Amino acid sequence: MRTLSRLSREIKRQIGLLISRKGDITHVIVGDHQRILIPELGRIRGGTQRLRGLRYVHTHLRYEPLSQEDITDMILLGLDMMVVAQVKEDGIPGKISYSHILPSAEKGKGYEVVDLPDIGQLDLDFQSFIANLEDEINRRNPAITLRSKEKALLVGVSTNSSKMVEESLEELKELAISNDIHVIGTMIQRVRQINPRFFIGKGKLSELVLRSLQEGADLIIFDRELNPSQLRNLTDATDLKITDRTKIILDIFAKRAVSREGKIQVELAQLKYLLPRLTHRWAELSRISGGIGARGPGEKKLEVYRRSIHERITRLKRELKEIRRQRGERRRLRKKRDLPVISIVGYTNAGKSTLLNSLTKSCVKVEDKLFVTLDPTSKRLRFPTEKEAIITDTVGFIRNLPEDLLEAFSATLEELKEADLLLHVLDASSPYLDIHKKAVEKILQRLGLHTIPRILVLNKWDLLDQSDKERILLNFDGIPISAINPSTLIPLISEMERLLYGKALPASGSMNSASPFNKQTVVSSKALYKS
Repeated sequence: MRTLSRLSREIKRQIGLLISRKGDITHVIVGDHQRILIPELGRIRGGTQRLRGLRYVHTHLRYEPLSQEDITDMILLGLDMMVVAQVKEDGIPGKISYSHILPSAEKGKGYEVVDLPDIGQLDLDFQSFIANLEDEINRRNPAITLRSKEKALLVGVSTNSSKMVEESLEELKELAISNDIHVIGTMIQRVRQINPRFFIGKGKLSELVLRSLQEGADLIIFDRELNPSQLRNLTDATDLKITDRTKIILDIFAKRAVSREGKIQVELAQLKYLLPRLTHRWAELSRISGGIGARGPGEKKLEVYRRSIHERITRLKRELKEIRRQRGERRRLRKKRDLPVISIVGYTNAGKSTLLNSLTKSCVKVEDKLFVTLDPTSKRLRFPTEKEAIITDTVGFIRNLPEDLLEAFSATLEELKEADLLLHVLDASSPYLDIHKKAVEKILQRLGLHTIPRILVLNKWDLLDQSDKERILLNFDGIPISAINPSTLIPLISEMERLLYGKALPASGSMNSASPFNKQTVVSSKALYKS
């Protein structure tokens, strides 16, 4: 340390040393008189629960203590320790400061700073200290096994109110759980302007990395879509797996798609999302390759892969075009039969498939998860007056629905344009009822469906207490139902038939044998509203 301080004073520049746990000096770094920049260290760490295995010792010439920038560098780089020696005018080391992370944030900021008056007071067995620190981190957060779920921290950054961010993060948590991810915590930053480089501020980024290390997170999920450069910068700065809301939704769709059409649509959306991010995810593909079929021996693997994706996208679009043609033919046949079409739309997990099952006595798969239904399902609905209609269940909507996903599902969503009536199903028990309603209406507007007659259906009415029912009915002009209870659907059926045929069901009486509600008692809308 004395030699380091003397040399630093002689050249009037800060000098830094990166030292391995074996005591070897891996880097010697020279800065200017007031700052020093640590070079790119590469991906040396063996896992998210381990430190990098390097401690950083450097000098300060202007009697500055350990700075916040030093601590941020220590956290972002995963250093074992950050040490600063203040150099006196005679080149002798003065005050010594060192910092290290703590196994948890229970004691405050999650790191500790120790200040000593001189080097003679530094009495620390570094090897033993750092081994115990890392053992404690690993004890609190055991290593991830192949069978364990990914552990994720959710990050919300917004220029809106904190309440809106919290609501959106709550939904992101549901998406993550639907994708078999274990959520261990959330982090919120409200900013005036989004950071164009890292999406979040550098101080918050440091806090995020520290918390990930302490809590054992191996995945960071951002609540907004990251552009390719932000994704690359965050990954490089943190050495963590970074993803965003759009990717999580795409992964759920990929798992749930069953039909050939659904799989094509999801793959198309995935490829469009992946294409601009190839440089980040496949840096190893930049090695030079050649051979038959390449554009000469100098073509890069990345370019070959990008070209193959473009070709795949073209093929998938061609297949979707054929599917669109087949759907058009089926719609033409339906029009010949003069059957009206009812489409069920709404926020994901609002109960659309359950409603379809109750109306048509079907067995469409239902589950209390987001995006269980991807492939549209059409059934024949017979009204008590013997009139019939085609009723279709569609993919659920969500806030900030990825544009590529909306475009990929255009063939499916074209069905909605042919509908004579839309049933907009809302989960009345959701605390975000109004937000969900506006989100669906916004998407319907984007799709040009806002002019189609629509019935607002307030589902899960049985989960509400009387005060909530009265409040919702004051603010929403809809028909309350419980999709799992067919007897509550009579007012809805009556309104559907009135809008389609200009004739409503009687207020009371028995259903005819052709109805799926055979032997159910008919109740009036007023009685239902008061129940």
